Amino acid sequence: MKLFDVYPVNPINIVKAEGSYVWDNTGIKYLDLYGGHAVISIGHTHPHWVKRIEEQLHRIAFYSNSVQIPLQQELADLFGKVSGKNDYQLFLCNSGAEANENALKLASFATGRKRIISFTKAFHGRTSLAVAVTDNASIQAPVNENPHITILPFNDENEFADTMDKIGHEVAAVIIEGIQGVGGIQVAEADFIKLIRKKCDEYGSVFIADEVQCGYGRTGKFFSLDHTGISADIYSMAKGMGNGFPVAGIAITPEIAPKHFMLGTTFGGNHLACAAAIAVLEVLQQENLMQHASEMGDKLVQQLSERNIIKNVRGKGLMIGFDVPETYKDLRKNLLNKHHLFTGEAKPNVIRLLPALSLPESACDQFIKKLDFEISYINQKNVEAISVSG
Repeated sequence: MKLFDVYPVNPINIVKAEGSYVWDNTGIKYLDLYGGHAVISIGHTHPHWVKRIEEQLHRIAFYSNSVQIPLQQELADLFGKVSGKNDYQLFLCNSGAEANENALKLASFATGRKRIISFTKAFHGRTSLAVAVTDNASIQAPVNENPHITILPFNDENEFADTMDKIGHEVAAVIIEGIQGVGGIQVAEADFIKLIRKKCDEYGSVFIADEVQCGYGRTGKFFSLDHTGISADIYSMAKGMGNGFPVAGIAITPEIAPKHFMLGTTFGGNHLACAAAIAVLEVLQQENLMQHASEMGDKLVQQLSERNIIKNVRGKGLMIGFDVPETYKDLRKNLLNKHHLFTGEAKPNVIRLLPALSLPESACDQFIKKLDFEISYINQKNVEAISVSG
């Protein structure tokens, strides 16, 4: 049987991982500045995380949500403490797309409305409603076309305010990433977030913060929205929540009351998932990783901004993006293949950095050194090409 071909993949077989490094099956060591799409939050195979999962595996790995699972409450209590959302409610599921599906569904239940507003360059997942609010027609099947979705320009206050004043009473929810990931590390401006909060309050709409990639301490605060001083009604979470173990959830304002069977899940909140998620929160606290992410992010942003060919360095904490000229379009590929550095990308020529929040300072220095080497190499090649053509 063949695997269904869904991604272009690098011909690299990763067989070992530790901290901010991974090794392939030939023994080559790579610096991981991408963390598998921002999934690795506390570092690959963190010993405390491994121990938590291993101990739980010897007790019980899974039973359904038809019985009490005390680990879920333990996770909720610790999550409330670390995130500062003690008065919120936690629903556990399995993936970022599923978290957003449930957030949007819950908003519709709570308001009795159908209209959803999202924004250009948004990515909220690949399942039915999540992909409908994603600004990428190429990954939407005909069945995903939804007449109740309005996609507005990102960070355009006038367009958003005008739209809400026209159709606000129809709007169930406004969903936005505090920092867009797939969209190229585009940061939502604080005034734009404040306007969303104001208009949602004015028209009784639910404000959903998609923190799947930008949450869980990645930006130096628990949620990216925390940088604005504004609270959402629902936060969706996934990637860094389990450090590689599939777990996700939504944090729900106390103003939305639950009813039996509104939401449900088979695997969400299982024993192993809770053990992994608890371990992540414990390490975030014990190792002060949010502060560390902020410090390492500041260092990288400063150093990147000093490189002439690098433009528009942006982001917060260890969620960083920057643009490179078309003549340097092979920079990311060369960093991987020649220098064994994993980074991310966004079209057309954006490089994304999403490393573990425990990224050592020495790894930052290693990255900058290799980056400078490759920039110089490409620059020399470009000069030679111009000379030949001249």
